[in-house]
Amino acid sequence: MLSLLKELVAYMNARRKWWLLPVITILLIVGGLLVLAQGSAVAPFIYTVF
Repeated sequence: MLSLLKELVAYMNARRKWWLLPVITILLIVGGLLVLAQGSAVAPFIYTVF
């Protein structure tokens, strides 16, 4: 996992694609929220947002 992170940072540095960092961060946050809310009572409210 750490090597993947190093390669991603190296790619963004070499190609000057630093705009990918907020996109990846938001995708991870939304994905984590969906996974954590899947088995709870909050799930119906989360799915109505999307």
